[in-house]
Amino acid sequence: MDQPTPHDTSYHEPVMVEEVLSWLEPASNSWIVDCTFGGGGHSRALLDRYPAVRIVGIDRDADALLQAPDEQRLVVVLANYADIGTVLDEAELPDRVDGILCDLGVSSHQLDTDERGFSYHRHGPLDMRMGPDTGRTAADIINHSGEDELVSIFTRYGEEQFARRIARAIVKQRPFFDTIDLATCIAESVPAARRRRGHPARKVFQALRIVVNDELVAVARLMDESVQRLAPGGRLVVMAYHSLEDRIVKRALVKHATACTCPPEIPVCVCGAEPEMKILTPKAIRPSSAEIERNPRSRSAVMRVGERIW
Repeated sequence: MDQPTPHDTSYHEPVMVEEVLSWLEPASNSWIVDCTFGGGGHSRALLDRYPAVRIVGIDRDADALLQAPDEQRLVVVLANYADIGTVLDEAELPDRVDGILCDLGVSSHQLDTDERGFSYHRHGPLDMRMGPDTGRTAADIINHSGEDELVSIFTRYGEEQFARRIARAIVKQRPFFDTIDLATCIAESVPAARRRRGHPARKVFQALRIVVNDELVAVARLMDESVQRLAPGGRLVVMAYHSLEDRIVKRALVKHATACTCPPEIPVCVCGAEPEMKILTPKAIRPSSAEIERNPRSRSAVMRVGERIW
């Protein structure tokens, strides 16, 4: 596999950079954790804008570490972002930090590297693993799961309307080891009208990627760990790229921003609980039309921001 060169700005174009810089400005004199370092675009922007900021970058993809600039204010760790607490402890950094950034989803580098198997537009092995901490490949799931299990995966994690038809076709024609072969099977198994509404393999590939990397469990862990690792006044900035991720982020923020935990049948609060977080974006933030035109992959991004109260 061709490796990206250090400081390769084509690795991944960061989304909503100015918004990230603005929301994390209160943390600009202290530690910020970039939980999805990727090509380092957000971290570089923070380092350039704020001379006193210090950053811990986390990424489960070893390729991403090659993008880390030689900067004394930056530490980059190969790890799953769900383990943010362990990363901070092992790096002997403060227990609680003033800023946490989470840019969820798959990077442009991963999509555009054929050997990673993330893209339904390119020939490549059915892999989709984001890092060495991942076990099964997409091929393992496609070739060894029963029809009902595939239907469940495509429906639950891809919200695919034609999950049964697609799963039946896959079971009939497998084994599959190439991304284009699988994408072609999917396209041929759905009605023509569905093929005219974007690539019919998109939702299935999303579902496979989520299952291979256990993404939704990781996001849920990340949210709870992040809240506990924020100092009072600390900001949590999260960008999600599909409804399943965003739902987890939104629910986690609401949970930590809600005080009373008493059952609804109790008319008066007796728990004495206080909210840990304040939601700063009642309405999610989306990229500008100019950014979407410049970077079409930003189109689905949704940003939510919370602030630790105590």
